[in-house]
Parts: sequence; structure tokens; C-alpha cells
Amino acid sequence: MSGTCTTARAAAMAARCVRVARRSLPALALSLRPAPRLLCTATKQKNSGQNLEEDVGQNEQKTEPPTAEKTLLEDKVKLEEQLKETVEKYKRALADTENLRQRTQKLVEDAKLYGIQGFCKDLLEVADILEKATQCVPKEEITDGNPHLKSLYEGLVMTEVQMQKVFTKHGLLRLDPLGAKFDPYEHEALFHTPVEGKEPGTVALVNKVGYKLHGRTLRPALVGVVKEA
Repeated sequence: MSGTCTTARAAAMAARCVRVARRSLPALALSLRPAPRLLCTATKQKNSGQNLEEDVGQNEQKTEPPTAEKTLLEDKVKLEEQLKETVEKYKRALADTENLRQRTQKLVEDAKLYGIQGFCKDLLEVADILEKATQCVPKEEITDGNPHLKSLYEGLVMTEVQMQKVFTKHGLLRLDPLGAKFDPYEHEALFHTPVEGKEPGTVALVNKVGYKLHGRTLRPALVGVVKEA
């Protein structure tokens, strides 16, 4: 009898616990359900994080060009520098070539002008001999009564005149500076002496005439110069 009562009591307590549990389940479910605001905030934060990562990725893509494009830009800069250097070398080469051409042309012109310099110097000795020969003939002896001497003298004079014409034709000019101002580039002073009535520094005597070839002194005139008394 006592066992039956105990069983009935246990069954009654179990039924009461079930009823209490059924009443408590809705409240427990409500307390465990997440708040809508918290879900929205979490969602926004998640979306913001994804957007930030996407923006950072896009910025990195924009700031860092692809490897191929970067290589092409570097090659372009190198080629431009090489082109600039090549152009500068080309200009310098042109300038050097032009200078060389001008120097060569000057040398050729000088060779044409002064190539006969040695030959002219040798002929000057012949001209000096002819001049001395005509000067040594006494003027009073040149008469019709002495036809042989007269003819010889006239022949020497004609030869001397013709030689001076040939000299002039080839740019060789005679320097006879008697009475002119002494010029150290064209004259060579053999002596200095005071001469009455002559200005100091002028040529008083010409011992040997000089010559210039195309403006360049080939042989200076040997002279005596006046000095102050």
C-alpha cells in the first residue's frame, strides 16, 4: 500500500515539473534570441570590413602598375637616355669633322700658296746677281760707241724686269724700304747710325732688298737704321 502511494506521488511531481518546464520554455527562447540591433551592427561592421579590404586592394592595384607595364616604362627611359647620348656624340662628331675639314682646307691652301717658297728663295739669289750686275755697269760707258756693252746691259735689265714680273705674278713682292719706318717683321737692322736730316727709326740704307710671299716675309731686307745723334 505504501509503495503505491510513493509511485503516485512521484508521478504527480513529474507531471508538475513538465508543466513548469512548458511554461518556462517560451521565456527562455525569447531570452536566447539575439537582438535585431546587434545583428544589424555586426552585419554593417562585417560589410564595412569587406569594403575596406576591397578599397585597399583596388588602391594597391592602382598605385602599383603591372610588372610588364613597369618594365616597358623603364626600357623607355633607358632608350631615351641612350638616344640623347647618341645625338650628343653625333653632334660632337660633326663638329670635329667640320674642324678637321677646315684645317685640311687651310693646309691645302697654304701648300698652294707657299709650296714654291723654297724655289723662290733660290731664285732670289739669281735676282740679286742680276741687280748687282746692272748696278756695276758705269752709266757713262753705255753709249752707241760701245754697242756690245750697251746690248749686254740692256739684256740684263730686260731679264731683271721680266723676272720681277714673274715674281709679282706668283705673289712674290720686292721690299725696298729706303726712307720707310723700320719694321722688325720685314727688316733686319745691320747697324744704327745718326744721319743728319733723317728721322730716327727710319731706314737710311738698304744693303739687300727683301721679299714677301703672299704677305709672309720670305726674306727680310738688310738695312741700316737712323738713330738719334
